[in-house]
Amino acid sequence: MTNILDPIRRLFTPVKSLTPGIYHYQAPPDAQVAHRLHLRLEADGTGMLIINASTILHLNQTAAELAYHLVMQTPEDQMMHQMINRYKVSREQVLQDYRNLIDNIQTLIHRTDLDPETYLDFERTIPYSQDLSAPYRLDCALTYRLPEGSDSSLAPTKRVDRELTTEEWYTIFDKAWSVGIPHIIFTGGEPTLRDDLPELIAHTEANGQVVGLLSDGLKLADNNYLQTLLQTGLDHLMVMLQPENGASWKALETILAGDIFTAVHLTLTLQNAIDALEVLERLSKMGVKAISLSAADPALHTTLSELRNRAAALGISLVWDLPVPYSAFNPVALETQADTTLQGSGRAWLYVEPDGDALPSQGINQVLGNFLKDPWATIWQ
Repeated sequence: MTNILDPIRRLFTPVKSLTPGIYHYQAPPDAQVAHRLHLRLEADGTGMLIINASTILHLNQTAAELAYHLVMQTPEDQMMHQMINRYKVSREQVLQDYRNLIDNIQTLIHRTDLDPETYLDFERTIPYSQDLSAPYRLDCALTYRLPEGSDSSLAPTKRVDRELTTEEWYTIFDKAWSVGIPHIIFTGGEPTLRDDLPELIAHTEANGQVVGLLSDGLKLADNNYLQTLLQTGLDHLMVMLQPENGASWKALETILAGDIFTAVHLTLTLQNAIDALEVLERLSKMGVKAISLSAADPALHTTLSELRNRAAALGISLVWDLPVPYSAFNPVALETQADTTLQGSGRAWLYVEPDGDALPSQGINQVLGNFLKDPWATIWQ
């Protein structure tokens, strides 16, 4: 009787999910389009596939398993054998679903302007509504030091009593990777004031994490230094433009000549607002493809709206959810998209101060714990 019932039980027993964790694939150097895939499998079997640290797909259990085999480069025959045995479906169905997934991912890799939830038949999910085991991104303020000549009152140095060592930051990056955080952003203060920045980038690269840098960019005017960061694994960059500073424009020229995705942040002030449209036109002619905008005064919100519209007309993408170094202006106090920014705080991203304290987001001074000292479960809860 047992032999007869066992197959019947298997038909009604949920398929045991794959081992939770984060899995990573990076396209080889000779790939037509460079890309990275990060798959995070949750305990319930569902998954989150992150394409180039920008597009996030929420997958049910079977789709997550197909994505797992894609990321792990499982031979197609072996993948089909496992899926057929686990889900009791036809070979034709598995093959069709697998190739549809690959086609959709390839579309997203080549067409970053598409909304996958609209165009590719992926299920629409309300942003930040899922129960996540970890955020998508960790924003790391390496230092609150500012370049010489800056207004030191703009950096919250009184909040921290020390800076973490290189090895302590390694521990934080490793901990983030172990819990499934695939994306690290280095901010500050001015992160290029850390002499160990290339080593920190290299460590995240070795883990398999995507790493970005938010900087005034002035030190990157030295092409040798820029190339050092690129060769150690820097994936994307946001330059905090100082439109009145010729050195800032010169640095941006050097950066744009490099092989890295670069966005520009522009903070509107009462002083630079009159020339802001000209600045935007100049950025477009230089080849800038993405921009982040904020205003230093509520009176500038109308100008800010005009700039957004002009940026869209110029084909420049708008970036809303990255932090802004305190060396510019306090982003929480000034960012006009606060509702959008804060919606993902503590869920889509966390912020780590120079001493390791974890906050929901930059400028939200609620300490969730210390990323170096406290268990992940305590911080995330």
